[in-house]
Amino acid sequence: MMSGGVGKYTHIDNQPQVSGSVPAVSDPGHVTVQFTDSNLQTFPPSGSQGKISGGSRPPRDADDTFSKPISGSDEPQQGGWFRTFTIAAYKPYFDVDTTDVLERIKDSLFPFRGTFTEKTANNPDLYGPFWICTTLIFVAASIGTFVTYIAHKLQKKEWNYDINLVTWSAGVFYGYVLLVPLALYVILKYFSAPSGLVQLFCLYGYSLFVFIPALCLSVVPLEIFRWVIAGVAGFMSATFVALNLRAHIMSAGERWFLIVAGIFLLQLALSVVLKLYLFTVTV
Repeated sequence: MMSGGVGKYTHIDNQPQVSGSVPAVSDPGHVTVQFTDSNLQTFPPSGSQGKISGGSRPPRDADDTFSKPISGSDEPQQGGWFRTFTIAAYKPYFDVDTTDVLERIKDSLFPFRGTFTEKTANNPDLYGPFWICTTLIFVAASIGTFVTYIAHKLQKKEWNYDINLVTWSAGVFYGYVLLVPLALYVILKYFSAPSGLVQLFCLYGYSLFVFIPALCLSVVPLEIFRWVIAGVAGFMSATFVALNLRAHIMSAGERWFLIVAGIFLLQLALSVVLKLYLFTVTV
């Protein structure tokens, strides 16, 4: 029998035995069972309700392979300058596939479009610039070595391998892609026309791709042809960088033309240095 209000049960009164059923057993102790009210309209319960609270949830897997942190996760994230020294800080800049890299290389070979910065604004990468510079270093060293070897053999002179071609090429290409965008980043910030540093690295890295075929064509033993190749490659690279930065630099005021002209001439200067050191064969 239920008494004492809703949710409270006392005991079961003695009832006559019914044929075919189990006889009811009376409880002499009169045990009272109390059910607390629960809100069934809230499901699942919040972190503060129930036995399992926010502080006593099951631990994450020891092997975190399938428990990668996502945005809004409760895992601690490193911030400030400490994040700069972590691999996770640079992973987004290598999140490209072969199609993306080839498309950006193709844009660098058609410099008059001036749409490279628009296409890479949301996803600038460092993968392409790194491998372009690395390829340039080995191409420059191998082509330079091959050309000097052939020139010495044709004149029947002794030839010695010059290891300085590798170190010099590495210093020129890596140094140029790192220092020039960094200096331009500071200048644009000074003129209140800031640009993303990674985007500048991306732009300058892809601007050097045109020098790879130019170096391969420098095997032709004609000095005037090598000057033409170096000039065309430098002009294409300079135009690619200048046109892609022109629209952004125009917001710097009246001095935007001087900045664009300086960028253009600096790229041409790079091609002249490459011609004098890599495209010139001395026996």
